[in-house]
Amino acid sequence: MSRYEASEIEAKWQKAWEEAGIFQAKTDRNKPKYYVLEMFPYPSGKLHMGHVRNYTMGDVIARYKASTGHNVLHPMGFDAFGMPAENAAMASGGHPKDWTYSNIDTMVEQMKPLGLSLDWSRMFATCDPEYYGQQQALFLDFLEKGLVYRKNAVVNWDPVDMTVLANEQVENGRGWRSGALVERRELTQWFFKISDYSDELLTALDTLDNWPAKVRLMQENWIGKSRGLQFGFERTDGGAAIEVYTTRPDTLMGASFVGISPDHPIAKELEAESPEVAAFVAECRKGGTTEEAIETAEKQGYDTGIRVKHPLDPNWELPVWIANFILMDYGTGAIFACPAHDQRDFEFATKYDLPIIPVLEPVEGAGALTEAYVPTKAEKVRYVRGFAGAEEQTGEDGVNTAVDKAEAEGWGQGVTKFRLRDWGLSRQRYWGCPIPVVHCPDCGVVPEKKENLPIALPYDEDGAAIDFSVPGNPLDRHPSWRNCACPACGKPAQRETDTMDTFVDSSWYFARFTAPRAETPTDRDAAEYWMNVDQYIGGVEHAILHLLYSRFFARAMHICGHLPESAKEPFDALFTQGMVTHAIYQTEGANGRPVYHYPEEVELRDGKAFLKEGGAEVKTIPSAKMSKSKNNVVDPLHIISAFGADTARWFVLSDSPPERDVEWTASGAEAAYKHLSRVYRLATDAAAATGPGEGDEDLLREMHKAIRDVTLGVESFGFNASIAKLYGFTNTLAKSKAGAEAKQTAAKVLAQLMSPMTPHLAEAMWDMLGGDGLVANAPWPQADEAMLVENTVTMPIQINGKRRAEITVASDLDKAEVEKLALAHEAVQRVLDGATPKKVIVVPGRIVNVVA
Repeated sequence: MSRYEASEIEAKWQKAWEEAGIFQAKTDRNKPKYYVLEMFPYPSGKLHMGHVRNYTMGDVIARYKASTGHNVLHPMGFDAFGMPAENAAMASGGHPKDWTYSNIDTMVEQMKPLGLSLDWSRMFATCDPEYYGQQQALFLDFLEKGLVYRKNAVVNWDPVDMTVLANEQVENGRGWRSGALVERRELTQWFFKISDYSDELLTALDTLDNWPAKVRLMQENWIGKSRGLQFGFERTDGGAAIEVYTTRPDTLMGASFVGISPDHPIAKELEAESPEVAAFVAECRKGGTTEEAIETAEKQGYDTGIRVKHPLDPNWELPVWIANFILMDYGTGAIFACPAHDQRDFEFATKYDLPIIPVLEPVEGAGALTEAYVPTKAEKVRYVRGFAGAEEQTGEDGVNTAVDKAEAEGWGQGVTKFRLRDWGLSRQRYWGCPIPVVHCPDCGVVPEKKENLPIALPYDEDGAAIDFSVPGNPLDRHPSWRNCACPACGKPAQRETDTMDTFVDSSWYFARFTAPRAETPTDRDAAEYWMNVDQYIGGVEHAILHLLYSRFFARAMHICGHLPESAKEPFDALFTQGMVTHAIYQTEGANGRPVYHYPEEVELRDGKAFLKEGGAEVKTIPSAKMSKSKNNVVDPLHIISAFGADTARWFVLSDSPPERDVEWTASGAEAAYKHLSRVYRLATDAAAATGPGEGDEDLLREMHKAIRDVTLGVESFGFNASIAKLYGFTNTLAKSKAGAEAKQTAAKVLAQLMSPMTPHLAEAMWDMLGGDGLVANAPWPQADEAMLVENTVTMPIQINGKRRAEITVASDLDKAEVEKLALAHEAVQRVLDGATPKKVIVVPGRIVNVVA
């Protein structure tokens, strides 16, 4: 072809790769392995450019590692369970399974034209019974090892979707899907014992050198290790002491009241006796359990009438209040409140006119408190009502002194606690992995037998058995699914109808990819060969829970014999990419609500946006993350149809560093396409070139510099820097007058260097230039160190401190010869005007200074 026809080129080479099977990973112990994985997508049915950027980054690494002699595993699957499928079924009257698998088919069709070097033979979806059956086997193994248990717990309850929500599924106090105000509800739930591993998960962060520091810090804060004091407040009515835990025992002399959770045993006891307390507690439970919900909610309290004695002064009595901002699942569910140094306590005390007693102040002194003074533990403060230690010390020293004193006097105990709570995995929905236990009237809760797995979700072809439009758990309404025989006694029993949190599905998929058809959760030989994931790539929004849960799962799988000890930290390196953004186009609908338009519905003229149909002017909102809700997504298939996949890949890699956001623009895509067309023409010209030329060595030197610089960029995730070098080398090749052999050598190397980014174009170039086989199988070019040594150097000439000229000389030229050349330069001669310079200083390879 004389022109760059992306559609023809890309179809041809994708077929060649598929026929050669070059991306199918097989164990080969004669090669070093490399496992690169992008966080797998949810099958929403629509791929967008954010996906393209994520998968292209992984593809660059996978192709580069293959060319450097590694045996590469680069798989793809779908995180397919969850509420969106049930919501879609409610809206359409269909079935979540049909919706999900239809979307998976669509997204695979969208992905394949991108030319990703994926091993599609390993693909699975987490809603495949073959996958979640092995997940059920893991659950049973965890249950046997004591890593999972059942208890009553206060949870976030969505009263519309009628399901438990994880904290991250609560946004501004509302359910992430329904928008309903979330309530607290006490339910019997299944939990993973992740809190038992708090210290190990925290300590091991120090070994993750190839993770972003911000991600490690986010995990550290989420685990939340703290040292504090646990002690009891003696009740004046003779009841059992109220145990509290505090991380700031140094502020005990500022105690104003004791607060207990609405779910504290004392509150429950009072609730049963008093309608007034019951009404208050019921009101508290309408609020969510997330930190955000608690921080922003109006502080509410109820004076129980109970009084307790201060541990340092038995004559000092404190009231006991039920407070809506205290959670039962942290500490003991009870606190002492020091309003002067805790903002929530301050707001509560202000509302209910309770004492506010300062204990500490800045070293330079403080005025009247208009809000709580909350210094860090590292900050040096002055204790005005301290009960131990120096008057001026850091908060940390004050805490340690207070703990030591309490322990020495026998009224308290120093305790280390963690913010990390056990992971509640029960969800009251259909489209999830069924929890494999049975409830028997005689035997109680009984694990299902492994030979009965998978416990598959009921799927009725006509959809008549389950009406997804009715709120609540559809599995509870199925006429027959929950009925079964007890695995222990064989009598009639009922299945657990809760399904697992979808975070479970994504917490071990990386291990399953090593042997996706194994009849056990993993194949140990395959896991020992392929694990760990050498490079994991995904959004920073998954920096806490997904990664934390995966780290826990890897440890639990090791305990159960499914992973080697070396895989307890499953991801050796982590990269969090930036988002792809685009302008939002908006008009006003008939009801006054905004109507959002896809970019392809809009045309730009004279800096303004107009609808193609009707011509109405459109409001343009500055670039934001691509979002289906705002319709500011660019369909990759539109770009591929117009310009080709390589253009999309080149653009998302070239515009900014990969950890930063990149704005997608039509003009940027067009510029990328024009550049690739130019590269294709250069390769065509080089292939047709004949005879000698001039400057062969100069071109080859630039080629070796390009090899060095592009390699450094790819290895350091500086893809945009690599592409900048490729632009420069392309310009050098275009301007070169070198002979045919040198040009063809340089163009073949250009094809190899571009292959990870634009694999189809690279194959076409390699083919026309006579390369052997596929460029995807060719070894990565090596820079010749001798060719990187500069033979010449350009040195500036300064006269009386001002730069006047420069000379290019051999890098090893004698200083005396450099001086002669400098003085002979016409610019120097003109300034000297026949005079002899007072001094000439030559700094070899750097500069010539002339003092006239």
